[in-house]
Amino acid sequence: MARRLIPSLNRVLVEKLVQPKKSPAGILLPETTKQLNAAKVIAVGPGERDRDGKLIPVSLKEGETVLLPEYGGTEVKLAEKEYVMFPLTSCFYLKLENLYV
Repeated sequence: MARRLIPSLNRVLVEKLVQPKKSPAGILLPETTKQLNAAKVIAVGPGERDRDGKLIPVSLKEGETVLLPEYGGTEVKLAEKEYVMFPLTSCFYLKLENLYV
């Protein structure tokens, strides 16, 4: 786990998911199917404040799966693992439990 790095504001710390080279049935997957930039949410910030100063919490939770843009984010390396920090607005939420089995 990412020690206890807590993102600020509406930032999300994610760990990119490793995409399989084979399907569960053992079929080799072509390179074009491996371009889905999915990641697991490791930590989320508290949220942003609106004009009135009211806190708007981040809608994602730890352990959820998101889709990310191909480029962007801030790379963070902790305990020999690589993570990426993105603003919440860059993450597309997925309601999939096991994207890569």
